[in-house]
Amino acid sequence: MDIKTATALRRLRLVSAPEAVSFLLLLVCSVLKRTTDFNAVPAMGMIHGVLFILYVIFWADAWNRTRWPLKTAALYFVLSVLPTGGFFADRKLRREAEDAVIAARARREGKVNA
Repeated sequence: MDIKTATALRRLRLVSAPEAVSFLLLLVCSVLKRTTDFNAVPAMGMIHGVLFILYVIFWADAWNRTRWPLKTAALYFVLSVLPTGGFFADRKLRREAEDAVIAARARREGKVNA
């Protein structure tokens, strides 16, 4: 894995958890708006919107660089629109990065032909 691909995956990973948190907070703010006088939906909506747009941009960049199959790319996109999906995307991306590091070390040491 080259440095640009690793960077694209890292950026996607770094934005996935905050995007998930902002989505959950937006849902809480929506409920509070309906049940109390507290209305933080406009502010939370803006924050979530920016994070979602960043997620989609970083997702497209990562898909372009890693050449994921359509199924994998679709999975990461669907995870972005689920309330807790960003946490699962972060975990899956971390595992993918760790596997790539292990494979690179094994190739460098000549242990496998991966």
